[in-house]
Amino acid sequence: ITGAASGIGRLIAEKMAARGCYVVLWDINTEALDRAVRQIRGGGHRAASFVCDVSDREAVYALARRLHNEIGPVDILVNNAGIVSGKPFLECSDEELEATMRVNTLAHFWTIKAFLPAMLEAGRGHLVTIASAGAMIGTARLAAYCASKFAVFGLDDALRAEFRKLRQNIHTTVVCPYFINTG
Repeated sequence: ITGAASGIGRLIAEKMAARGCYVVLWDINTEALDRAVRQIRGGGHRAASFVCDVSDREAVYALARRLHNEIGPVDILVNNAGIVSGKPFLECSDEELEATMRVNTLAHFWTIKAFLPAMLEAGRGHLVTIASAGAMIGTARLAAYCASKFAVFGLDDALRAEFRKLRQNIHTTVVCPYFINTG
């Protein structure tokens, strides 16, 4: 689960762990990540955590290889990490716009490319995309965010069609929560 140290990602990790999953939490926030995994383990559940900047393709690939070797293949990938500026479009710096696309969109490409081959080899798997209501309707002050979430909504839809056409037993779920304050 990417972005698993807080908000929706943490809640997903807690619920999946409570249902018997061995959850692996990824986040860039070391302190919050440590708190989240301690809480899950404190409930008697299995969890591991790793600091990862999901916008860094090589870091994602390296950590995915490490996880496969140390823990085993991933059955369910939850792409949840995300950032939002909440500013009018012209007030967003180029760096903020690029960061939004790297974290909210490109990271999905990197994690899927990292974990999908093992799912295909196993003949099963599930990709979960945490998008947003912003994937379906543009909202003022969220242009880059909406564009990034629209992109991953489309990615999920296209992959679902691809898996169906190729008769692969890989499932996808796209989740589009309404706008919430996960802070």
